[in-house]
Amino acid sequence: MKNVRYSLPLLFSLIFGLSMFASPIETDSKDEKKGGDLKTEIKEYITHHLKDSHSYSLTSWIDESTGKKVYLEIPLPVILYDNGLHVFMSSKLKHGKAVVESNGNFYKLNYHDSKIYKTNKEGVFDYDTDHHPLNETPLDFSITKNVASIILVAILMFLLFTGLSKSFAKNKGISKGVGRFFEPIILYIRDEIAIPNIGEKKYKNYMSFLLTVFFFVWFLNMLGLTPLGVNVTGNIAVTFSLALLTFLITNFTANKSYWGHIFWMPGVPVLIKIVLAPIELLGVFIKPFSLLIRLYANIQAGHIVLYSLIGLMFIFKGILGSSLSFGLAFFISIIEILVALLQAYIFTMLSALYFGFAVAEEDH
Repeated sequence: MKNVRYSLPLLFSLIFGLSMFASPIETDSKDEKKGGDLKTEIKEYITHHLKDSHSYSLTSWIDESTGKKVYLEIPLPVILYDNGLHVFMSSKLKHGKAVVESNGNFYKLNYHDSKIYKTNKEGVFDYDTDHHPLNETPLDFSITKNVASIILVAILMFLLFTGLSKSFAKNKGISKGVGRFFEPIILYIRDEIAIPNIGEKKYKNYMSFLLTVFFFVWFLNMLGLTPLGVNVTGNIAVTFSLALLTFLITNFTANKSYWGHIFWMPGVPVLIKIVLAPIELLGVFIKPFSLLIRLYANIQAGHIVLYSLIGLMFIFKGILGSSLSFGLAFFISIIEILVALLQAYIFTMLSALYFGFAVAEEDH
């Protein structure tokens, strides 16, 4: 049980330890505003939060002595490949206000799309008619905020569940410590999700995936409610990858009965079989698509609503309006905690349901 007992404090110590390396970065506040009003600035903040970034932004303020905007952030490594490997910390980019020189090449961050472009020494961007940068983009293998969060959750899950496994083996199946909290959840996934949807014969083949995807989505959703500003499951590339795994597992483990019901539906006239075949085949792709859109849209919408309510406090500026906005934001935050768990549950439940369809035996 020692691994479980000490892994969580160790991980949280690592998180707070990283915050000790948070570096203040000064930028020209006039460049940030560009003449926009408060509503435009709030909209830009929300849009920027929804995107991935090369650092964990903790807070920012205007230095009255210099008039510059100061960002307090945890920088992350930038890894580029452009006729060779270029590695530096994201703090050098200064939110797109500085040009970074590496091995004779110059790179600059475009703050609006969070991408790094190759520029000249002055950091000049060439734009098309729609104001999209035309500069060359190097291959970007950077450890971004989303990637770092995924790695952090993966480490947490590895430490947690390897510790739980050793604890159960040592105590003859009796959970202790943090295992008493997670054991009912694991048993619920097995008894109420896996077995009813997949069946007692084959549910064990899918338990590892179901448990992994449930806790992975749940932990990332909860991490998104912290001040770190993480929006991993609100990134459609992440939800697409999770849905793709469900799609591949479903179709590569499916039996003959599953494919028979898709291409040649039993028990119906031949003409109906021909009509149903393309519809059923389309359903094979619609199911994972609905998975990725459901998770992405719910988490994305939750972040937008929450940040919009917080932004209203700065628009109203009065005691009544700001208090009401704060109360609504607090209420939505509580709801989002439930949504974080609910979306993990729904994704796991539907994945188990699709697995059950794939391995169901034909009734005789």
